[in-house]
Amino acid sequence: QVQLVESGGGLVQAGGSLRLSCAYSGRTFSSRVMGWFRQAPGKEREFVAAISWSGDNTYYADSVQGRFTISRDNAKNTVYLRMNSLKPEDTAAYYCATRRPYYSGAYGAADEYNYWGQGTQVTVSS
Repeated sequence: QVQLVESGGGLVQAGGSLRLSCAYSGRTFSSRVMGWFRQAPGKEREFVAAISWSGDNTYYADSVQGRFTISRDNAKNTVYLRMNSLKPEDTAAYYCATRRPYYSGAYGAADEYNYWGQGTQVTVSS
């Protein structure tokens, strides 16, 4: 059974940085695409970033390109999201997600992911 646990959220001033972590429990982490999504109050869940199972390829939403960096450590079964130059509009609950092994469907589509964490709150003050 796959379990995902996010951590690292918090309150930060605009322009600041945070690093989110997502710990994966279960087998075959190194064969799964990992993604980060976020959801602000009253808004739909949106794609933030994804990384291929090897870590060679990364994908970002336009809104975070150049500010956020997704990475993974397959030895630690963990995926990270480094967030720099944070803006108030980045305020949201951030969710880690994954899909079945070796599936490389649309990286930005939430319905392509089968497993989700409980989320970690990021609040950026102006």
